[in-house]
Amino acid sequence: MPPEQGGSRWLELSIEAPGEYAEPLKTLFARHADGMIAIEHAGGYNPDEGEEPPGPNAPVVVRAYLPVDSTTQARRANIEVGVRLVSRLQKLGELNIRTIDEAEWLTQKVDPVRLGRRLVVVPPGYKEGLRPGDLVIPLEAGIAFGTGHHPTTRLCLESLEDYVRPGMRMLDVGCGSGILSIAGLLLGAREAVCLDIEDDSTTASARNLKAAGVDRAATILKGTLPHSAAAEAAFEIVVANISGNVLTLLSGELLKCLTPDGVLIGSGYMVSRRAELEAVLLSDGARILETRIAADWVTVIAGRSA
Repeated sequence: MPPEQGGSRWLELSIEAPGEYAEPLKTLFARHADGMIAIEHAGGYNPDEGEEPPGPNAPVVVRAYLPVDSTTQARRANIEVGVRLVSRLQKLGELNIRTIDEAEWLTQKVDPVRLGRRLVVVPPGYKEGLRPGDLVIPLEAGIAFGTGHHPTTRLCLESLEDYVRPGMRMLDVGCGSGILSIAGLLLGAREAVCLDIEDDSTTASARNLKAAGVDRAATILKGTLPHSAAAEAAFEIVVANISGNVLTLLSGELLKCLTPDGVLIGSGYMVSRRAELEAVLLSDGARILETRIAADWVTVIAGRSA
């Protein structure tokens, strides 16, 4: 959700592009939109039904949100110039621009998406097609990143389903919409500490965790690592679905938060940066357990070396 400023208006710029151009467009948009970016990919796939994951160049939609104020036109112009430059390398879709307000945000809905074996992301109140044993994540739309439609979010959710055990403590760095903390708590984690540097994200996380009925087990704070609420060796699960640059910057701090047998799930970067990130993790004392790839995006799962 946009900041609660009472009647705030936003300019949404969106463009469809091949998956390999998601990162450069995200970087371009973020430079002029103060990080208010969303990347949307096709929803989850079900391997049990013979469905295949999206290919590495499957199309994505990149969105930027600009506040409507005295800076809007200059920001928009800079993005348009950047898009034209990228278009010389790769044909892109049309840059779509529209003005939205807070009332419109409140009526948006998240498309239902089934992830992993039991996780289902739905808009609040949605009940169609649910199965016995489903772990339902009710999620409101908004600017806060994380709806389950992007490959990195999906990879993190599937990894949580494999690694979370009852009673674990979880740290969610860059919690966005709160989707990963909700999943971890539904899967049996006893506590989640959620950190994000954006007010929009902490607000969205609080709202979504409450809607999921797990807010009493969560502590939501503004900030990043190091943080007083994230003590050394205090968490069995640490998840960070953030940008590649921030992931490499925080590598050592993320690992410090793990218990000796804990697991770090790190995502938010593309295959082209896999070797770079793994080298940083190893130098900071990580032990790489596995990597998972979807649509040219990577999730690394690591522990602390002995």
